[in-house]
Amino acid sequence: MSFSLIILAAGNSNRFSSNVGKPYQKIGGKSLIEINLIKAQKFKQIKKVIIVFNKKDIKRIKLLKLKNVKLLLGGKSRQESTLNALKFLINQKGPSKVLIHDVARPNISTKLLYSIMKNMKNSRSVIPKISIQDAIKQVIDSSKEEYIIGKNRENLFLTQTPQAFNLKELYNLHKTNSDKYKDDDISLYMDLNKVRFIEGEKNNFKITDRADFENLKNIYKSKQSVGIGFDVHRLVPKRKLFLAGLKIKSKLGTLGHSDGDPVLHSVTDAILGACKMGDIGQMFSDKNKKFKNIRSTILLQQVINMIKLKGFFVNNIDINIITQTPKIKNIKNKMINNISKLCEISKNQINIKGKTTEKLGLIGKEKAIACETICSVIKYD
Repeated sequence: MSFSLIILAAGNSNRFSSNVGKPYQKIGGKSLIEINLIKAQKFKQIKKVIIVFNKKDIKRIKLLKLKNVKLLLGGKSRQESTLNALKFLINQKGPSKVLIHDVARPNISTKLLYSIMKNMKNSRSVIPKISIQDAIKQVIDSSKEEYIIGKNRENLFLTQTPQAFNLKELYNLHKTNSDKYKDDDISLYMDLNKVRFIEGEKNNFKITDRADFENLKNIYKSKQSVGIGFDVHRLVPKRKLFLAGLKIKSKLGTLGHSDGDPVLHSVTDAILGACKMGDIGQMFSDKNKKFKNIRSTILLQQVINMIKLKGFFVNNIDINIITQTPKIKNIKNKMINNISKLCEISKNQINIKGKTTEKLGLIGKEKAIACETICSVIKYD
């Protein structure tokens, strides 16, 4: 069973009170759009992803450089935006099932997403819901301060997204019953007995205002971890010098089993430590001939792919390069650019400092280069 996924990100974010709309707010360097995509991309069942965006945000969404997604302009309402995406999917050869998700619910777990898709096997629609636990009051006449007190909440519940549907059925409902559309797609179903409701998650809350966003940031702060990396290599003749993946002009190069890049080795070790995945020596043993003279860029890219599969993404990297020569300030920006590409993060998430040992020891005598790194990662799942 396969699905298309529609992520609705075309709202105006009026209640969020920010010049930057909710879909483009970032936590740990990732926008809410990207966090949703990170979770969706874990599932092979999701064959197509549609992001419906607001025309005013066209520059912002292009800056994200999203891969393997279809971008569509939204309408004036949630219903129009959804219908735009459904029209596109109807005209494509693809999955017969569709998931519709609000970008403002980035904290959905992969467990819930899997449950929604699994339950669609024998259902026309699957909707996550949560019970209302607070006391309910209903206003009768606000001018007279008249209320219904103690309104029965046992039959009331809140729906969440993603919501799963049969594509053709939902498309036809949108075309013929748009006047019945309230606040989500399940409102088009007149007979809710044909819908399967499953238990949702309290943490799958919708980001409406700044307080909600701060709550979400606090949740992800609790999922941050930190690692430390260190590496040192001797400088010898007849070897190339690689620093941060860059080939540096030098009469001396670093001695090592691989290309001997102390910066990338230190960064790789820090990332592995933050993710509790051992160290670079365990993963790429110097006893293994296939790693002889291998570029450290390849090793780091392999580690990045591995941590992504576990739901980890690099949040911040701080690097000290300890060397008498070359002068780091002259190549620092190029190093940052290269590391940002390798780690798939923005340049402002990386800091590099050049240090010397005041001509003391092997490093001071230009016989070695060392590097130490502190890295934090976030687990988005």
